[in-house]
Amino acid sequence: MRYETFRKRLTDAVINTTGETPAVLRQTVLDHAQGQRDGVPSALYAYVDTVARHAYRVTDGDVQALQRAGYSDDALFEITVAAAVGAALQRLDRGLAALRGAEPD
Repeated sequence: MRYETFRKRLTDAVINTTGETPAVLRQTVLDHAQGQRDGVPSALYAYVDTVARHAYRVTDGDVQALQRAGYSDDALFEITVAAAVGAALQRLDRGLAALRGAEPD
């Protein structure tokens, strides 16, 4: 794939850099946003799903609820970025598949 090097560098930056959240959580969130629906902690599931599918629907109340549940601003930023990047990569894959004439998943 033409974009494979870019994709790997981007994914590595999101997952494998030092952060507030464990790399395994960021990987799980990124995978969830790409269509794998297992493994996201229940407290984060609705938020991650909303970021990945309908980011414009995220409210201050959603973020405040997660803050009250113990997630720091840094942790929420990392989770949000992982979900957004996962969703973007899924859309890229689907768009490239459409250009090749492949059927959508």
